Amino acid sequence: MNFLDDPLIGTLTRSLDLTSLRQKLVTENVANIDTPGYYARDIDFRQELERALVLGGGQTPTPMVHEVAGGIERPDGNNVSLDRESLLMAQNQLQFQVDVQLLRSEFNRLQLAINGGNNP
Repeated sequence: MNFLDDPLIGTLTRSLDLTSLRQKLVTENVANIDTPGYYARDIDFRQELERALVLGGGQTPTPMVHEVAGGIERPDGNNVSLDRESLLMAQNQLQFQVDVQLLRSEFNRLQLAINGGNNP
């Protein structure tokens, strides 16, 4: 069995990919805060992770990016909220840190198994 086929590693890898995409979207939203007519864009993180897990088998579906609805639109047609984007950035950073720590723990577990239970 290839260790990259491990379901936990696959899930964490997909989660990191989605976290990276979300960070890119948040950055683009903030960069366009003064662009008339610009609508903030985002992904439904949970839905996209579930969709990737259902497909499995190494397939990585292209996440569906959507415009954020329900925000307050300014007179210039822009709906980017710095408060919302700041909150998303903080949540995203926490998600990334948790995923990296879990992935590190899983690799440490695999290394321990490879070494026959002896620490290197």
